[in-house]
Amino acid sequence: MLASRALLVKQVAAALTKQPVCLAHQSGDWGNWGNTNIAVVFSGCGWWDGTDIHEAAYTMYHLSRNGARFQLFAPNQQQMHVVDHMKGQPASGENRNVMIESARLARGKMQDLSKLDVSSFDAVIFPGGYGVTKNLSTFNSDGKDCKINHDVERIMKEFHRSRKPIGLSCMAPILACRVLPSLEVTMGQERDESSRWGRWPYTSMVQAVKSMGAHHSIREPYEAQVDEKNKVISTPTFMWETDYHYHYIFDGIGSMVKHVMRMTAAK
Repeated sequence: MLASRALLVKQVAAALTKQPVCLAHQSGDWGNWGNTNIAVVFSGCGWWDGTDIHEAAYTMYHLSRNGARFQLFAPNQQQMHVVDHMKGQPASGENRNVMIESARLARGKMQDLSKLDVSSFDAVIFPGGYGVTKNLSTFNSDGKDCKINHDVERIMKEFHRSRKPIGLSCMAPILACRVLPSLEVTMGQERDESSRWGRWPYTSMVQAVKSMGAHHSIREPYEAQVDEKNKVISTPTFMWETDYHYHYIFDGIGSMVKHVMRMTAAK
């Protein structure tokens, strides 16, 4: 009897070692494992003129970790300008396409935002970066009275109308608050309370979303704000500037993604 049990244990262990590691996470509480399809919308490549690279990577990582399939989209248009990220200043004489630049973050697997069919997806996520204010909207020049990219506005309204979750990080709440009424969002702190860990230099954007009619909740970079009524989940990420505590940003996006996945499972 003991010998047969030992043999059975050995056989089970051998079978498990041949399985992908990800199967250990298949019994999680979030989403419909392997069958949840998420659209992710990029706005270029690079914090100053597109999607923040860390936010893009963290979002894809957490979607993968939680068993989601995802497809990546960006508008097929010229970006507002190209910024030299070493100098933090626009580079003269350069023109780049938002979709082509976004493909750098997607290993080339990028689709035209105009082709995004909301009926094919369970949720949508917008990572942050200044591309939100420059390429997906005119917030950079027009502030609270900004215009939103036509396809972004269409997508926001259709997901909201369909009661499908919308995930937002960093500056992305600007997009949702401009086109959807009475949202509860976070962009972090409402004043710059600098510490040795980091600071909050973009609090004027918080005032802008409040002027759009949104309710703003104070959150830390590792937290998410969940608007259950509207199925909108937001996290501050790089609204908080830090030299090296990026794990807080990672955790905040993880929290946002998990709530997105939870809401897709609750349909």
